[in-house]
Amino acid sequence: MLRLNNHEQKSYTLSENPYKPELARIISVDPMVEDNYLFRFRFEDAQLNQRFQYRPGQFMELSVIGVGESPISISSTPSRPGVIEMCIRRAGRVTNALYRLKPNDLIGLRGPFGNGFPMKKMNGNSLLIVAGGLGMVPLRSALLYALDNRQDYQRIILMYGTRYPDYLLFRSELEALALRSDVECRLIVEKSALSKDTPEWHGRTGLVTDLFDDLQDLDVQKSYALVVGPPIFYRFVLSKCLDLGFSKDRILMSLERRMECGIGKCGHCEIGNKKVCTDGPVFTYWDVMNLPEMI
Repeated sequence: MLRLNNHEQKSYTLSENPYKPELARIISVDPMVEDNYLFRFRFEDAQLNQRFQYRPGQFMELSVIGVGESPISISSTPSRPGVIEMCIRRAGRVTNALYRLKPNDLIGLRGPFGNGFPMKKMNGNSLLIVAGGLGMVPLRSALLYALDNRQDYQRIILMYGTRYPDYLLFRSELEALALRSDVECRLIVEKSALSKDTPEWHGRTGLVTDLFDDLQDLDVQKSYALVVGPPIFYRFVLSKCLDLGFSKDRILMSLERRMECGIGKCGHCEIGNKKVCTDGPVFTYWDVMNLPEMI
């Protein structure tokens, strides 16, 4: 059985004091979809910027000076060091303050926190990456890492569904990915148009669960499913994974809870005997079965 832990591969904690943020500068801000922007950061300390390491699926505590801090998933990959990317949705006091900043402004970062996806343990297997809506944010890190280490994995399959084409995160990046021969990229939307400004959609229309019909040849005994999406999404996608024959310890999901400290001290994200910030945010289906209130 796959056991998740925080020591699979090197992860560098910024400071001996886990509560102390390090200064980072905003390098660029690019619009993605409505109220979601891709921020790129670089630490002010050049040496720190080069030695900083993390795992796909981990998160950082981002602070806006004088306002507060918020946990944010890392969207970039550790295989491309030097810049940290985060796709951030404007949804509260801290993120609203962040949106008022501009390139060259300073923010604070501390972390990384959480266990992340066990990318090394999945070597030699196929990866089925299933994203719904904003679930693509943490999964992008795992996807890019797998692509940068393509020789370590068998098939890499991405299935990503949203309500409208306008809601597809990293759309141009994924459409370019679909042209590659060494990855299977399958995008689907529930409705083909949102507004007159929506680019014409020539892809599949329906639910992400419809894409499972194309996976009958997948060797689930040598595959892992990485699943992230809204709560209702899990109920149906997990059922599809089980129908395919995935064992529960080969289904991994990243869960969101209100996290404050990031180091398991405050108790805000505690569910039963699990703390999402330290025991997670990545859990196997076995973990979730024992604590159904997780999803």
